[in-house]
Amino acid sequence: MAEASKRIFEASGGVWAQLRVEAMQAAAEEPLLASYLHAAILHHDRIEDALAYHLAQKLGHGDLPALQLREVISEAYRGDPQLGVQAARDMRVVRERDPACKTYLQPFLFFKGYGGLQAYRVAHWLWREERHVLAYHLQSRVSELFSVDIHPAAKIGAGVFIDHAHGIVIGETAVVEDDVSMLHSVTLGGTGKAGGDRHPKIRRGVLIGAGASVLGNIEVGEDARIAAGSVVLSDVAARCTVAGVPAKPVGGPCSQGARPAEAMDQKIED
Repeated sequence: MAEASKRIFEASGGVWAQLRVEAMQAAAEEPLLASYLHAAILHHDRIEDALAYHLAQKLGHGDLPALQLREVISEAYRGDPQLGVQAARDMRVVRERDPACKTYLQPFLFFKGYGGLQAYRVAHWLWREERHVLAYHLQSRVSELFSVDIHPAAKIGAGVFIDHAHGIVIGETAVVEDDVSMLHSVTLGGTGKAGGDRHPKIRRGVLIGAGASVLGNIEVGEDARIAAGSVVLSDVAARCTVAGVPAKPVGGPCSQGARPAEAMDQKIED
């Protein structure tokens, strides 16, 4: 195995191997899906190849057939080997943080937060290659199919968990660092018609509750929490919990234990 391929395989932490085991078990348990599971997972040697097939089948259409789109997605994975590492890490954190997730097979096949995030990563690669029209096309298809609207220029790290994902909006100049979790109907947007750098910067370990809006070129500090339904219009300090409209600090500082994004604990202590 080439050195680069070996590093990528090791970084995946066995996620791909376990996904294949789960696919084989599912094919035996549900023969109606056996052909699909073989085509989507078991016929491939790497998670990148499986994702290229699966995403193309989801996003392809009459004007851009799945076979052609699969070549584009495969090109992205060849062009940036880190995309495969990020895909495996994203899948692992879904399994770790979502109590409804029992297998790696679930996010790969069914969870639109995971699928939308992986499609964004391909669109972001296209954006960096200055293939803006195709990047916008993918963004539009993902929005239509998954209700996940992430601008291809946004910057999103690895180990990101988007639970349920319906109604997610992430703007052009937004930054989401590693190990962030957010629930459905979250907006990382602007405040109006301002141009330039106008979207939030979400630092590592942050937890954003369902329906929260974070607006403007503001910073949400590392390991902070944003309560569900909040509207955040100013900076949030590290390890701080904010809630309300407009959001204000509540409760005490987040504990020094597990990151809020990992603990997924939305209770606000007095």
